[in-house]
Amino acid sequence: MTDSVWDYRNPYEWMKRVQTSTLPPLMICVAVSGGVQGKEANPNLPETPEELAESTQGAYKAGASLVHVHARDPEKLYESAGSAEVYRQVNGAIRERCPDMVINNTTGGSWGMSVEERLSCLDARPEMATLNLGPDMYKMTLKERKAPLPHPRPKQELDGCMSNTYGEVAAFARAMKERSIKPEMEMYQPGHVWVVRDVIAQGLAEPPYLIQFVMGYQTSSYATPANLLGMINELPEQSIYQVAGLGPFQLSMTVMSIILGGHVRVGLEDNVYLSKGRLLASNAEMVERIVRLARDLNREIATPAQTRQMLSLSQTPSRY
Repeated sequence: MTDSVWDYRNPYEWMKRVQTSTLPPLMICVAVSGGVQGKEANPNLPETPEELAESTQGAYKAGASLVHVHARDPEKLYESAGSAEVYRQVNGAIRERCPDMVINNTTGGSWGMSVEERLSCLDARPEMATLNLGPDMYKMTLKERKAPLPHPRPKQELDGCMSNTYGEVAAFARAMKERSIKPEMEMYQPGHVWVVRDVIAQGLAEPPYLIQFVMGYQTSSYATPANLLGMINELPEQSIYQVAGLGPFQLSMTVMSIILGGHVRVGLEDNVYLSKGRLLASNAEMVERIVRLARDLNREIATPAQTRQMLSLSQTPSRY
């Protein structure tokens, strides 16, 4: 398989790979639900363990090799769970349907969660987990959740901040290392490269380092071509990157990553629309579109086995 770790900043290397069709296979991560909004935003967004597993299976069959999981609180389906037991249930249901898919649990969770609740998903033994690299400020309006949806609630106005200090990030990374879980480092803006390098310097991540650029989110970088290129320019050596564009920026940012030789994240966590005014019918629908575009742009789609090889993960999938 083509070398997956290379110098993305080198224009001559990029041109050579394009000319010889040797860009690495495209890893597609599907973020199936998120932890902030639910079916009130899109009735096709999965919430229960069965729905999460079924939706993941559809995306897996469409070409996704990784899944990013926010298990939902069974008492408040519009928020993430803070329990290892719930994550074990969801991870197990996904593994039954997707035998070799890479499972990545969130440690971001939902707004207002404690550190202990955010870390609980690690005890469900995912192969990967997200590592947020800095404070997360948010200001947003959540739609009213109306009956007959379970757990209805009024419209909510959120204005807060999730703390992530250098010490807290290191503690999360250390908890992952102790459990042999690979961190997916979430880089929201160029300054977070200081935190990436601190994690690496402490020996809390092993190469290849997986860096995810989150573009177009509040307090992240604006989702522009120039900003994405700037983030790529800051990557440490031995890095692999994937791009998540939020809302209307999902398509443009992921297509840029396909062209530049990076990897992508799509799904209903990041965008509930397929196009203007057209709600996504499923996570699979977004994966199917990315697969078509990638093939048109001459990128092979990575299998789960290729994804595991590129990320230096075991070829033996985790069991739950």
